[in-house]
Order: sequence, then C-alpha cells, then structure tokens
Amino acid sequence: MKYEMVELTYAGDYATITMNSPERRNALSMQHMLELTAAFNEAGDSKVRGVYLAANGPAFSAGHDFRDMAGQDLVFMRKMMKTCVTLMDTIQAIPQPVLARVHALATAAGCQLVASCDLAVAADTVGFATPGGKGGWFCFTPMVALSRQIGRKRAAEMLFTGDVIDAKTAYEWGLINRVVTADKLLEESEKLMLAATRGSFWSKAIGKQAFYAQIDLEQPKAYSYSMEVMAATSQTPDAQEGMRAFLEKRKPNFQR
Repeated sequence: MKYEMVELTYAGDYATITMNSPERRNALSMQHMLELTAAFNEAGDSKVRGVYLAANGPAFSAGHDFRDMAGQDLVFMRKMMKTCVTLMDTIQAIPQPVLARVHALATAAGCQLVASCDLAVAADTVGFATPGGKGGWFCFTPMVALSRQIGRKRAAEMLFTGDVIDAKTAYEWGLINRVVTADKLLEESEKLMLAATRGSFWSKAIGKQAFYAQIDLEQPKAYSYSMEVMAATSQTPDAQEGMRAFLEKRKPNFQR
C-alpha cells in the first residue's frame, strides 16, 4: 500500500519502518496506526530476517493523537482502541524479531510501542512516560504492555505518577535492552539485531510465537506447552540440520 505517515524501507536482510509525522510528534492517529499495522504485515510477509521500528523528528512517539479523539463518541473510541491493540499484537505476531530504535521521547502509547517490541535500544538522552496518571485519562492500554515488561511496582509508579524516567532507569527496569550515546544508536541497534536474527529463520519465528504464548501461563502449563512445541519442532529440517552440523563440527546450512 501507499504510506503517508510511515516509511517502509529494505536494506539487505532487514526492513525499517519509520514513523514520519514529525510535525505531530508521531502521534498515533487512526491513519498512523493503520499504516503502521499494514507496514508490519508487509515486512512480516517479506523475506527479511528482522524489522526495525524507528522515527523521525523531535519525538519517537507522543502517544495517541488527541486531535483524532476529542469529542468522539464511544463507538469511535472503541474502534480506536481496537486499532491500537491490533497494532501492538501485530508487532508480536510477525515472525521476525522487531527492534525499536528509540532516539527521542516516547510517551503513553508511544511508550507502549517500545514495550511491545521484542527488543529496544535507546539513546541515553531519551525519556519514557505514561502521563495519563497526572492528567484526565489514565493510560489503560499502555498499562498492559508496560506492566508485563517492568513488573507491578515499577509499572504502578510510572502509571500513577506520569513522571518521565530516563533511559538508564528504563534499562535497569527492563523496558529496553541497551542504552547508548546518540552517536552509537544505529551501530548498537544493528549489533543486537544481527545477534537476534542469526541461526534458522523458521526456528526463530516459532520461538518468538512460543515466547509470547507461554509468558503469562502458570509454570506447569508453560512447560506443557513448551515441551510439546520443542518435541514437534525437533522434526523440522532445520532442527535436524543443526544437530547434524553440531555432531559433524561444521557450519549448518539452514533452509532460511
């Protein structure tokens, strides 16, 4: 499809989806979220091994676009929230690892975007916040992604206070994987993505799916599910090739 608010580019084995509405601080309007979802689906259906989420302008994303929302009725707002949830689910549903490359402030649903990505690298000048806690509309849907990443007490602090946490704190709390100087953001993002996408593409794709399927299950159910998936995938060509290559002390030749 033709994109107006995002850019989808390909370079070698990787795709980059760039939010490109800098004048609106990459606020997530209905159109912007629909375009992001379409771009993730397009990249997910391609042959790339990994997908970056980046942004242009003074903010990574300021969250939902209130210009879309003010004065709207309940039917519209339910549709808006469903569109947001579909976007977040799509990020985790596509087979490739998705890495957020965060160069600037990410707030509310923008923070939710970062929390929903599989991996995240941020510049040390970046801040993260869920400002609904100090306003008139609590960050209900960002709460879901955030609390699953950083735990109850830390999520509650961010959600209730609405205060900005810096990149170092976000790293210590588990919201992001790396915090680097701005001039190293691209290099460190590529380094982490390269490590996260090595090996069998299909094994990694099933692994990503299984990760999200088991993460909130009780331990016995998680083991039951993971045990069956691991046994079943042992029969795939790439699993068998990996075993043979290890035993024969050679580099494996995976299907993809």
